[in-house]
Amino acid sequence: MKSKMSRAAVAVSVVATLGLTAACGGGGENGDNTDAEKKPSAGSSTPADKPKEPAGQGALTEAQLQKAALTKGDVKGYTIADMPAEDMPAETVPAQPAACQPIANMFFFTSDPQAKARAGRTVTPKDELSGSVISLALAAHEQSDAEKVMADLRKATENCTKYEHVGNTYSGVEALPAPEQGDEAVSYKLKGDIEGAKIPMSFTVVRSGSTLIGFYSMNMLDADKSKVPAEVLEAQVAKLEKAAG
Repeated sequence: MKSKMSRAAVAVSVVATLGLTAACGGGGENGDNTDAEKKPSAGSSTPADKPKEPAGQGALTEAQLQKAALTKGDVKGYTIADMPAEDMPAETVPAQPAACQPIANMFFFTSDPQAKARAGRTVTPKDELSGSVISLALAAHEQSDAEKVMADLRKATENCTKYEHVGNTYSGVEALPAPEQGDEAVSYKLKGDIEGAKIPMSFTVVRSGSTLIGFYSMNMLDADKSKVPAEVLEAQVAKLEKAAG
């Protein structure tokens, strides 16, 4: 868990340096990251024109998740790599207050119920001045468990405003309009106080059948660009749905 915290802290110092240069120039080809939403909603979406997967759909295997996860060359303008194992701990860690636990879990792509298998990726803009740090993970569940995780997240965005987790404080939790992707989606933002730095973060979680895709994004140069890039989100959902048949 400390690895991800350290990566965020390193991003703070790196972006602080880049900020001196960025202030004098444009953001490059990815400087105008588009938001992950398409149409406003109340923090979540369930497309009405897309048929539901059968109830009780089984979990995908780890091999299937790895095949469905984004890889090098899948999204133009981004470098994609496997996420370090230490950034995806298997166990959840208690948060205070408990109403915020589902949100705290998603920071490390964990959940209750736990996933049967996971596959994580780091997604880095090739534009070195973008200031973005993006991660995503696919999590295989039984469908009923996946639906419960989504319901718990949705409830948490309504009842949680601030929490403490792994020695850090997170505040300003607020639901965002969710993209019309998969069978349902939840989006929210918050601000993390990590090692003294205030870091704007955005999360989107999409359920497609029994699989959840969690997206995490932050940008120290521009809080408005901390939202999950639409091109990354759409590419990952499409690849999963193609792989899952």
